[in-house]
Amino acid sequence: MRNIKLAVIFVFVFAVGGLFLLNSGAVTGQVGDALSAPTRVSATDSVYHTKIGIYWDAISGATNYRIFRNSVNDPATAADVGASPVNFFFDNNVNPGQPFFYWVRAENESTVSELSVADTGTRTNTNQQGPVPPLGPPPPAPPGNPLTAAKAELGKVLFWDEQLSSTKTVACGTCHHASSGGADPRSTVANATFNPGIDGLIGTPDDVRGSLGVPFTNLDRTYSLTAPYGLGAQVTNRKTTSFVNAVYSPTLFWDGRASATFRDPVTNVVLLNNGAALESQAIGPPTSTSEMAHSGRDWPGVAADIAAAKPLALSANVPPSLNTWIGGRSYPDLFLEAFGSGEVTPARIAMAIASYQRTQFSDQAKIDLVNAGIATLTAQEQRGRNAFNANSCNLCHSGPQLSDNAFHYIGVRPQNDDLGHFVVTGDPGNRGEFKTPSLRNVGLRTSYFHNGQFTTLEQVVAFYNRGGDFNAPNKNTAIRPLGMNPGTQADLVAFLRNVLTDPRVQAESSVFERPQLYTESNRVPQVIGSGRAGSGGIVPTIHAISPPVAGNPNFTVSVSSAVGASQGFLVIDAVDPGVGTSIPITGSIGKFPVNTNNTGNGNGWASLSLPLPSTAAVIGRTFFARWYVVDPGAVNGFSVSPAARFSIFGEATSSANVTISGRVVDQEGRGIPNVNISLGAQFGGRRRATTSSFGFYSFDNVEPGSNYSLGITSRTFTFTSINLFVANDLTDVNFVAQ
Repeated sequence: MRNIKLAVIFVFVFAVGGLFLLNSGAVTGQVGDALSAPTRVSATDSVYHTKIGIYWDAISGATNYRIFRNSVNDPATAADVGASPVNFFFDNNVNPGQPFFYWVRAENESTVSELSVADTGTRTNTNQQGPVPPLGPPPPAPPGNPLTAAKAELGKVLFWDEQLSSTKTVACGTCHHASSGGADPRSTVANATFNPGIDGLIGTPDDVRGSLGVPFTNLDRTYSLTAPYGLGAQVTNRKTTSFVNAVYSPTLFWDGRASATFRDPVTNVVLLNNGAALESQAIGPPTSTSEMAHSGRDWPGVAADIAAAKPLALSANVPPSLNTWIGGRSYPDLFLEAFGSGEVTPARIAMAIASYQRTQFSDQAKIDLVNAGIATLTAQEQRGRNAFNANSCNLCHSGPQLSDNAFHYIGVRPQNDDLGHFVVTGDPGNRGEFKTPSLRNVGLRTSYFHNGQFTTLEQVVAFYNRGGDFNAPNKNTAIRPLGMNPGTQADLVAFLRNVLTDPRVQAESSVFERPQLYTESNRVPQVIGSGRAGSGGIVPTIHAISPPVAGNPNFTVSVSSAVGASQGFLVIDAVDPGVGTSIPITGSIGKFPVNTNNTGNGNGWASLSLPLPSTAAVIGRTFFARWYVVDPGAVNGFSVSPAARFSIFGEATSSANVTISGRVVDQEGRGIPNVNISLGAQFGGRRRATTSSFGFYSFDNVEPGSNYSLGITSRTFTFTSINLFVANDLTDVNFVAQ
């Protein structure tokens, strides 16, 4: 009773103090004075036998969260059971079998929030089964990068923001989906995700099912043709490992090159001495020209790009809680809350991403419930578990992590196909060795081993049953013919597929919920219709993957399979410019000339990077892009690609008026002076201009975002009127006398 009275007094005093502090100045990193009460508080029910887990949404401006517990639904008498700088907490001091009510309060150095809505949780009255302990909370973060909810939320934004890449098409999360076991779901999509391996040839046994990255991208954000990917995305030379539970590993990547020591990616100064493999891993992909970067990209450039970007501007669906935390703020604002100042630095980007990954651990698989005495295996699953142990699978896939975090050569491919850990250590005994992956959530993955060689668990089990496919002096002695019959193999697969998956990971729920990627949405340009063949009967191919977000300064559109060493034109218009009998005079976005590279039929290619308009009038408007390539072997003297259809999304960043200009010429190309041109607006109003002595005209201060018509009345010549949707400056709107 005395404790209850003290708790009541404490809550009353703290509440009064909080009301007083509401009138104080703004808190660093906080918008406004008040803190919102935490939302979506969720306490676990019969999930753990030693504790209750409590989770809630991060609150902007909070630096700490205090957790209260009561056996009855009365916050006034609830006990303070602890505090957490992150938005989860494990209560280890509860009686088994008894429901408890939990409330959470957000705090910072100046104020506190109201209590959250309560949720109940229960610890089971069961005992640990077997020698394997539960998967405990992750190891502590390095002292130089303490884990906080704000830093983890910022890291989540960065992890799922495709603007971290030069092309704005690849995020960290692009290759790491929880619902695919933390790995890349695209690694089995036909031949689009094959790396040719050491022999450089697609379709040979050393091919690797890697991850699609970026096309080879130049400094100006145009693409270059590279073998064997053409103008398409390059593919990594290894499949991705899981980001779920990566926090438990002392080193990361298949070869272990991401060490526990984190160095500043610009100065190379050691920032974190130990426990920083996640930070070390984060600095690799953003400057890799195959994964996320343009040629010559460095980390200061990455940081500058992020500082200027709107957080998650490309995502069509951001979880409400994350969207609320972002609150319309800029990246410098988010860094201000997470780090105490708004400076966006390379090291801070890596630290934030690592902080997010420290929250991505899964400990609610069926195997966890079985080990805790909460659930039971089916007969087949139990036989599979027995086979797992009897055939020494548990030697490398050991402990609660189901990994020894060591490196082994197991005979997937010859040693020299990929030297693996040897590249890190220089020890010949490590040739071809790779890190043991955790088997947690393995049933969700679509490919297996460092090269993604197998695509089903049945193939994996058969591989181990025959003792691997290749030998070497350092081959692990546990890899030997096992003699399992088909039934035992099926049992083992059932255990791996059904027992090791955390349902939250599979559903991407709770702490694993995430934004939708741009590349998963209908915002990606779609290739439609047909084109017209050029010399050799080859139709040019259009490539358009850039996000058509308003104001994108680098909307890249490319063409391949055209005639080489010729002139081409990219036309982008509000209506499909079609195949036609002549190359369009202009387009509402524009007509852009370029010369194709290479020589010969079907060998020509070109790439253009251009800015998209940023006015409100273009938001939601649909446009069409086509390539036209001058080609004597084509009908009407030019070939045409299919169309790329896209709709501009995002927010307007400019409303400046534009200019429409061009020239009036006769059939010989001579300028016609003193011709009157009228510009008619969609909603009424008309302006007039007169051509100069060389036939030039111009209309300045034209309001963008509307349809206009240009017409000429002449007693001497006949001209065809031009209808335009005007989004930005049009400088080549020409009239040719008929």
